[in-house]
Amino acid sequence: MDWKDDTSLPNLTDDLLHPIDRAALLGGTSSDHRPRVAMLYGSLRERSYSRLLTFEAARLLDRLGAEVRIFDPSGLPLPDDTSADHPKVQELRELSLWSEAQVWCSPERHGAMSGVMKTQIDWLPLSPIGGIRPTQGRTLAVMQVCGGSQSFNAVNQMRILGRWMRMITIPNQSSVAKAWLEFDDAGRMKPSPYYNRVVDVMEELMKFTLLTRDRSAYLTDRYSERVESAEDVHKRVSLKSL
Repeated sequence: MDWKDDTSLPNLTDDLLHPIDRAALLGGTSSDHRPRVAMLYGSLRERSYSRLLTFEAARLLDRLGAEVRIFDPSGLPLPDDTSADHPKVQELRELSLWSEAQVWCSPERHGAMSGVMKTQIDWLPLSPIGGIRPTQGRTLAVMQVCGGSQSFNAVNQMRILGRWMRMITIPNQSSVAKAWLEFDDAGRMKPSPYYNRVVDVMEELMKFTLLTRDRSAYLTDRYSERVESAEDVHKRVSLKSL
């Protein structure tokens, strides 16, 4: 028996599976404000290479037309060590809600992203704040700095987290090996293939952000959540009829 012999979908709630709306994907109005990019870095050291790389990327994004805000993680408490009312937590969450794109940049420590980086991500809830998820639908670029040879452990972990946070993680990424050799005394990144890759990543982030920001609500509209919402409505109506 071939699958085409029976195309029925008995488990489907048919009216909740909508046809693909090409106009929602390809047409409509386009926002004309500067793309809003929030940037997080993962080290508190006085000479933090993840911060220096973030600053370098911020300059590129500014040149490409973005509005950039960088979160300073100093003073951010550990998750569950205090309530979400803490001023630094509120600052981080408001920044994420403001953003249309994000850049995460972490040093690699013990083969993983830093605790400072993970703490910031852990304070961003997947559940809505005021009806809006603080990360869903936003584009994401990931970068890391290495103390030794080039590695991709931190960016790979951040990719997993980006997917978990329902973000649109762009294909390109940056990993800077022996970062202590790649910045001058003034903290500026030296010319190199690593620098060129950072340019590539920021350019790609801007393209993906402009392509998706006006369509993110449609891109993240899910059948499973429509089914769940319909069930919630049914339960509420059923309770009222008792």
